[in-house]
Amino acid sequence: MVGISKTDLDGLDLYTAFLSGGGAIVSHRKELNNINVFPIADGDTGNNLAHTMLAIQEQAQAHQYSKTSLLSLADASLMGARGNSGIIFSQFINGLADQAPDQEQVNPKDFALLVKKASTYARDALSKPVEGTIITVIEQWSSALFEFANENLDFAPLLKHGLSVARQELKETTQKNKILQKANVLDAGALGFLYFLEAFTQSIITGESELQMETSSPQAKKEDSAPEHEAFDPRFRYCVEAIVQDLTISKEALKERLKKLGNSLIIAGTEKKIRLHIHTSQPEKLFFQLKDWGHILFQKADDMQRQFESIYKRRHPIAIVTDSIADIPQDFIDAHQIHLLPLNLIIDGVNYLDKITMTPQYFYQLMDELENYPSSSQPTIKEAEKVLRDLADHYQSIIVITVSSQMSGTYETLVKASQTTDLKEHQIAILDSKLNSGAQGLIVKKAADLLEKSYSFEEIIPKLEETVAKTSIYVSVQTLEYMIKSGRIGKAQAFAANLINLKPVVSINEQGQGIVIGKALSLKANTKKIQDLVKAKLENHQIESYAIVHANGGKRVAKFESYYTNLLGMSPDYVMEISPIVAMSAGLGSIAIALTLA
Repeated sequence: MVGISKTDLDGLDLYTAFLSGGGAIVSHRKELNNINVFPIADGDTGNNLAHTMLAIQEQAQAHQYSKTSLLSLADASLMGARGNSGIIFSQFINGLADQAPDQEQVNPKDFALLVKKASTYARDALSKPVEGTIITVIEQWSSALFEFANENLDFAPLLKHGLSVARQELKETTQKNKILQKANVLDAGALGFLYFLEAFTQSIITGESELQMETSSPQAKKEDSAPEHEAFDPRFRYCVEAIVQDLTISKEALKERLKKLGNSLIIAGTEKKIRLHIHTSQPEKLFFQLKDWGHILFQKADDMQRQFESIYKRRHPIAIVTDSIADIPQDFIDAHQIHLLPLNLIIDGVNYLDKITMTPQYFYQLMDELENYPSSSQPTIKEAEKVLRDLADHYQSIIVITVSSQMSGTYETLVKASQTTDLKEHQIAILDSKLNSGAQGLIVKKAADLLEKSYSFEEIIPKLEETVAKTSIYVSVQTLEYMIKSGRIGKAQAFAANLINLKPVVSINEQGQGIVIGKALSLKANTKKIQDLVKAKLENHQIESYAIVHANGGKRVAKFESYYTNLLGMSPDYVMEISPIVAMSAGLGSIAIALTLA
């Protein structure tokens, strides 16, 4: 590395060096994914760090003043940070920005002091720092600079010395961490930081950047070779992240309250805007509490159990995906490794993930208290592409079963996502169930059953299309109050119906549209209409499977189950609560039977 004498860095120097370092991380993304075993072997450290660096590239602005550039880099990193390593790295950058002197340039001694202070920021963000990881390499590198710096030194010898120490420290990560030692790999986050340092140092010393940032998503296909290390099961299911603005409690108080919910807790930023990361099995409880401590700008919850299985313990070469409108028990979903794409539930301006960060238990507590009734939205194209790309990395083919295209744009979104350039080559089927709730759940269950019987991709699709045509749902709506609030029926229609306390029976037609197929003046008569509809089916058909789903249905659920068990001569495949989004329009007390004809 041929150097030029450089005794000061301005904002443009720092900005260019950061982008160069970020480019190195993106270039080594696949390698970092392949050695990712700590804290969870979910194979995404490279993706997470690359996402963080791409956010910096896209959002940060270059400025002449060093502090102004660092503030822009810090804010961009906070908004784009992903995963353990990404958020630790972001907090380090935020420490640099916070501690930087308000001047155009920094000299070597100032820079060494600055990174030393910033490394403390990064450690303070962790609830339980673990040695032999990215934080160790950051600290050893910054300490090396701090101890080596003097008034007469220029940046070339300083950064070369720091890089040498960082390389040695990286080699020792394997021995400092039992999980890394067992797998015989380096820490992925620490290696990513070293790649950053190498390119950062080269940019400062030579004024050149050999590496260019990727302009596409960091979710490109992995190499075909499997990671050569032992995989470890996750202890907590979800990798949860959030950006929260205007905290009403201190960061320390927040850390104390949240650490009971999981591990790998990191809180970066300031009380004005923080980014948190935690591994937890209770994302819904976390966000229910978090809403009272600040304004939630962003939330994410990755299912690490399903990620882990996709990489190391796939049951089949075909992935089954459905959206959160499909009501099917979690134990069945887990047993058959079904992948869930949540819709967005918007409450008081905050986007929650249906069934994951907002579950029926917590939603029912809010429904009658809200000034503005909740709304919902389909996943974005970007979210759909990410799900499909992640699965395309590990599965030969993908079958996606969506809520009726007449009820949501989810189907259209997934079709568009599957047609993006890098996904066209993959075998992906997007099936419009033309149903929702428990009926959609029965289609998903059928897909899983066929897969267990070793049916091929080409055999499963037509069989599912046949099952869609043979599946129905009948919903007993206890009150029209929620359909009115959600805008499912017009004001004039609602007024007339409410005058006579109408109890409709709702179903879905062959085109996938919700329709009222019966009206009653009492709940008893409403229930009788559904019984008659099912009996009419039995005149010419047998029932292959059925499910009972409800929104806090109370004692009526047991009565429904008992009645149809006797009528059909078999127990339901499952009985469960409906998704919060479906409950939002069907309303509390609603109950439904979904059935598939033989």
